[in-house]
Amino acid sequence: MTVNLEVVAHHDLDQPDLARLRGLFDSEYLAEHGQWDPARPYGYSPADFHVIARSGNDVVGHVGFQKRVISVGKNDVLVAGTGGVLVSNTARGAGLGLQLMDRAQESMRNDAAVSFGYLGCRPAVVPFYLSAGWTRIQATERHTARLDPSQMVESDSSPILICPAARTVTDWPEGDIDLHGGPW
Repeated sequence: MTVNLEVVAHHDLDQPDLARLRGLFDSEYLAEHGQWDPARPYGYSPADFHVIARSGNDVVGHVGFQKRVISVGKNDVLVAGTGGVLVSNTARGAGLGLQLMDRAQESMRNDAAVSFGYLGCRPAVVPFYLSAGWTRIQATERHTARLDPSQMVESDSSPILICPAARTVTDWPEGDIDLHGGPW
């Protein structure tokens, strides 16, 4: 399968691209979470940028990220909050997920304002992100609830990972994290 990767700003997505992305996400999550909504995908924060894997006219993979200033201890840090990581069943097993993550990280590093990539995930997928160059950190994270943004969630047990962009992993500040919004 020949796959092309591209980074597309959300405001540059056309209706056919949105329909293809909806098809990719709905093929995986429709039964459990309902139809994909790019403005609030399954209750998570929307992406400002999309790394899209295409095979012909089909979208077979995706990683999204949103730039946001978060608080870490007493520091404000501009991160590229990462989510919407998905590879279609037809493209799994060939390393496409790692290629998508590499392209997302490259895009983050090319933006001098972004200090780190940031993501939260299920424990089962931590090994994938570690193999893609992310580093797991320990901290208490505070964010708005996915399904009810009027509620706050605080957790010190969910996996949090960062990757270097304009700064190195050793530059990550100490302290609790406030996402100032929802997770990605």
